[in-house]
Amino acid sequence: MLRKYSNSRTLSDNIKLGTLTAFVAGMVNVASFLLFFSFSSNVTGYYAVMMSELIKGNLYQFAVVAIWISAFFFGSFLSNFIVIHFNKRNAYLAHAMPIILEMACLLFVGVYGSYYYKDTLMETEVLLLLMLFAMGLQNGLTASISNFAVKTTHLTGATTDLAILFSMFTHKEYRNKQHIIDKAKLLISIFASYLTGALVSSMGYSFLKFKVFYIVSLFLLFVIVYDLYKIRSVNRLLRIRKKGEEEETPEKISSGIAKNNRNEMALQ
Repeated sequence: MLRKYSNSRTLSDNIKLGTLTAFVAGMVNVASFLLFFSFSSNVTGYYAVMMSELIKGNLYQFAVVAIWISAFFFGSFLSNFIVIHFNKRNAYLAHAMPIILEMACLLFVGVYGSYYYKDTLMETEVLLLLMLFAMGLQNGLTASISNFAVKTTHLTGATTDLAILFSMFTHKEYRNKQHIIDKAKLLISIFASYLTGALVSSMGYSFLKFKVFYIVSLFLLFVIVYDLYKIRSVNRLLRIRKKGEEEETPEKISSGIAKNNRNEMALQ
């Protein structure tokens, strides 16, 4: 999921990454709405709220919403910054670092909310800021490493894309085009996973509250560990193959040929 970059990624890579991160986004967005009556996985509505508060003269609320939008922006910026500057050194680490930062932010929200949260306005604003930053990290990473094919924190653009694809399927010319079918599969998997995450978060909210973020962090940890396991497995196979090739040295091959020739002459 995290090892490959841009055009080297397969449909399977993008579907795995898309489904797991969309599930996380669905859980986080519903949790933030139920806990704070605000969404955290997208900023579209916040632009309207920001300008509305400005017109009303509520400068404090205007500043808070502007900072929330900036947090999402900076999260996306930081993800791509890490990817483009460190990808050539260690692609896996460059792609895993934004997920690690996201997990740290959401764990902080979960721990602070479970043990220290006093339900003050300032606390709510700061925790929402962290969640928006975390979602920006996630969306920036998935878009960056998938060549903008995977965006999982919100479904606005995905809804438009899926509607366009479905309209294309009404025309016979497009029904057998594999890249269009693959795009539809990816989007449908993201939709299904996001909605499943939202459903799980809704059902578990009544008894989990802030502990929902512990579950979210476990899913993010799985994303990191899965690729680490794959990398070690590939490296182990490469070592075994290299060892086998080293054992078949030219001297041993020549010796084996000579021995076979002698055996054939003895039989004659």
